[in-house]
Amino acid sequence: MKDKTARQITKIAREVSKFTTRTLKTEGIGAAELDFIHVVRKNPGITQAGVRSVLGIDKGACARRAANLELKGYLIRTPSPQDKRAQCLTATAKADLLKQSKAAIEAEVYAWLLEEFNEHEADLFAALLNRLYLRSKAESQANFTHLSERLRQKQGQ
Repeated sequence: MKDKTARQITKIAREVSKFTTRTLKTEGIGAAELDFIHVVRKNPGITQAGVRSVLGIDKGACARRAANLELKGYLIRTPSPQDKRAQCLTATAKADLLKQSKAAIEAEVYAWLLEEFNEHEADLFAALLNRLYLRSKAESQANFTHLSERLRQKQGQ
């Protein structure tokens, strides 16, 4: 079946991400640092090895990023109780404010985009988008079993 969306949801998200990254760069935060902070916020107490595993970055880059974010006040490093050589990373309140700032920027972009619609169109679009989101979230929570099977079947043809 042809993709009727032409991947436009992905393309819109990419453009929003570009604008958000550009805006946050004025606050001294780059895209890679934002990803790093996001991982730490979602996994309080994670070690650098854990961050490397999630982001797929090398040891040196991870150490530099952690040190840089600690200097900027976005992370706190504390010794790991299990392994004295490792350090646990925790996001600071400043990192939480950064998340709120990012969300506010994104919300502003989406509000601007929806100005193209009248109220009925905007409500309908939001309802349909929510249905898609709930379907994708349910599939994610099911470990993508349906999509994985669908791809296996297509590859087997």
